[in-house]
Parts: sequence; structure tokens; C-alpha cells
Amino acid sequence: MNNFQKGLFDKIQKNANVNPDDVYKVADAVKNADFSDEQTVRKLVRHLAKLANKSIPKEKEDKIVETITKNNVPMDMQSLNKLFKK
Repeated sequence: MNNFQKGLFDKIQKNANVNPDDVYKVADAVKNADFSDEQTVRKLVRHLAKLANKSIPKEKEDKIVETITKNNVPMDMQSLNKLFKK
């Protein structure tokens, strides 16, 4: 793991209290996932919320799932933050 990756995982662990090993497991599990499939995406969103020990209101979950399945995911961090903070 390079310094950038280590720093990123350290930040994730500090801010979200998520173990980097859990992040790797999720990343491995979704390598070949079909992100156009609502059930797959919904399951992933719920799993990530559980890992972060956060609850997601149904409306927010629906919005995240719709955004991902319709391939409307923003590529810049500012827009991603807005999506998840709505």
C-alpha cells in the first residue's frame, strides 16, 4: 500500500470509524457487481451504512440508489459530499 492509500484509509478509519480491512472486503465484493441492479446497490448501501454504524433514512437511501443505478454519480468530491449530505 502506498502512502496515499494509507493516508486515505487512515482518514476513513478516523472519520467514519471503519476498519480498512472491512473497506478492502467491500471493495473485493463489488469488483464485478452490477451497479445498474437496484437490489445489488441497495444491499451495498445498507452494508456500508452498517459498517460505518450510521443509519440512512429511506429517502436518502432511495436517492443514493437511484443516482448509482442511473449512472449519475458525480466524479468530484464536492458533488459527492452534497449527494451524501442531503
